[in-house]
Amino acid sequence: MTSVVFPGQGSQYFGMTKDFYDNFIISKRILEEIEEYTKLNLKKLIFEEDNGLIDKTKYTQICIFASSLMVFKTLENEKIIDNSSVEVMLGHSLGEYTALACSNKIDLKDCCLILKRRGELMNEAVPEKSTAMAALIGLDSDKISLIIKENNLDLEIANDNSPAQVVISGGIREINQCEEIFLKNDVKKYVILKVSAAFHSKYMINAQKELSRQIADLKFMKNSINIISNYTAEISNDNVVIKESLQNQMANRVRWKESIIKLEQVTKNNKIIEIGPNKILSGLIKRISNQFDIKNYSKITDLHNE
Repeated sequence: MTSVVFPGQGSQYFGMTKDFYDNFIISKRILEEIEEYTKLNLKKLIFEEDNGLIDKTKYTQICIFASSLMVFKTLENEKIIDNSSVEVMLGHSLGEYTALACSNKIDLKDCCLILKRRGELMNEAVPEKSTAMAALIGLDSDKISLIIKENNLDLEIANDNSPAQVVISGGIREINQCEEIFLKNDVKKYVILKVSAAFHSKYMINAQKELSRQIADLKFMKNSINIISNYTAEISNDNVVIKESLQNQMANRVRWKESIIKLEQVTKNNKIIEIGPNKILSGLIKRISNQFDIKNYSKITDLHNE
């Protein structure tokens, strides 16, 4: 049995998965299908016009989703992956939606539309340049939480990515001014991220409420694939639990480190396949656990390394 993981925002780049589009009819068809559902020219955004729109949250999420689906459907078609052999799927932030679509928990059209709306809501959640995020390298989330508490900082942990990488969210002034505090407290590197807002934080509460109402109307389908939720870092095949976790995801911490630890505890096999642009999750997983055999599929050349 195999586990499959899907990346989130930050993995995108212009030209991603064009090699799949050019060489596999199934990739071309899935992209055209998603374009039809979303009424967006994704080809232009992803690999025809390098105008920076792919880095705008309004478009980034659906672009990464589409690219990941193109790769996944190609792997299915080429008999490299078979859902009957997949035990668990999970994704980082928007990647959780990719997991739900690829596991057939949610209909593709429904997932496209809800993810498109998610990108719009997150993009519009706060005034432009009023909030920000930063990646902190060198300490774990418990130590970062303690620094935040001891210095009375109005910040939240947005992503607990690995034992040595934590992403924080907050107001732009706080994010810009607190770098020295963290560096004085043994953070090795402090990187302000190029994002439009403070995701996975209190600044997303209103957007989460609106999206939650739409998620409530989604029909979830039963099958044998388990999902590990970002919100709880727990594994479940109960669609009620999976839906409730998804409804709480946008304004709360992505518990990626805990999710991989949970996967290590429950999986019957140590094989992980990462599907989608770049190899960010593979790197994070290796920093969390040395128990997994990880294979990444992001370029067509990865297919030839079988």
